Amino acid sequence: MLLGVNIDHVATLRNARGEFEPSVLEAAKVCVNAGVHGITAHLREDRRHIVDYDVFSLRHDIKCRLNLEMAATYEMKKIALELMPDACCIVPEKREEVTTEGGLDVYSQKDKIKEFVKPLIDAGIKVSLFIDPEREQVSAASDTGVEYIELHTGAYSRAFGSKREEAEFFKLRQAASLANLLGLKVNAGHGLNYKNVHRMHELDSIEELNIGHSIISRAIFVGLDSAVKEMMNLIYKN
Repeated sequence: MLLGVNIDHVATLRNARGEFEPSVLEAAKVCVNAGVHGITAHLREDRRHIVDYDVFSLRHDIKCRLNLEMAATYEMKKIALELMPDACCIVPEKREEVTTEGGLDVYSQKDKIKEFVKPLIDAGIKVSLFIDPEREQVSAASDTGVEYIELHTGAYSRAFGSKREEAEFFKLRQAASLANLLGLKVNAGHGLNYKNVHRMHELDSIEELNIGHSIISRAIFVGLDSAVKEMMNLIYKN
C-alpha cells in the first residue's frame, strides 16, 4: 500500500489566524521528503481550509502525485481542468458538516456522475469516487467509467475496539472484493489512525490510503517528518 497525506488541517491552523503560517506548501514538501506517494488536498466550496492558491502552488512546486478532493460542481470541474492534478476524488459536501460525513451516493445519481467525470477522465486525470462500503455503491461506481473508488473507512474507524468492529470491517472487505471483481482499483481513507490502520492489510488489493487528521495531530508532538514516517512504517509493514 501507498500513503497519501491529506494536508487540509495545516490550512485549518493557518486560517485560524487568517495569516500565512503554517505553510501548506512547506508541509507538503516535508511529507514528500519523508517519502509519501502523494499529497491530497480538499478544495471545498466554502474554502474553509484549502484555498485556490494552495492547490495551484502545490501543483507547481511539489514533485509527487497531487490528488484533488472536490465536490461534483461546475466550479470545481473548471478548476480541476485548469489545475490538471494527477487525480481527483469526487466527494459529497454539506455546508454544516465538520468533515466529510459519508460517501457519495453514486447509486441514485449514476448518470449524473458519469457525465460529470467524463471530461476529467478524457483530460487524463485519474478519477475516484469516495463511497461507503456498500455493494450497490460499488456496482454503480463501476458503471460511471472511473478507474478508482475510495472506500470510506469512517464507520470502521469509529467502531474500532468495539463490538461493531468486525461487522464494519466485513463491509470493507466485501466492498473491496467486489470492486476487484468489477475491475476497479481501490483506495481507502477517513478516520484511519496509528491504532486502527494495520487492518487495512487484510483487505484485497488496497492501493493507497489517504490519511490526514491523525498525522497532522501526531505532528504536534513529534514533528511532521516523524509523524509521516511512523505512519509509513505501519502501512508498509505487512
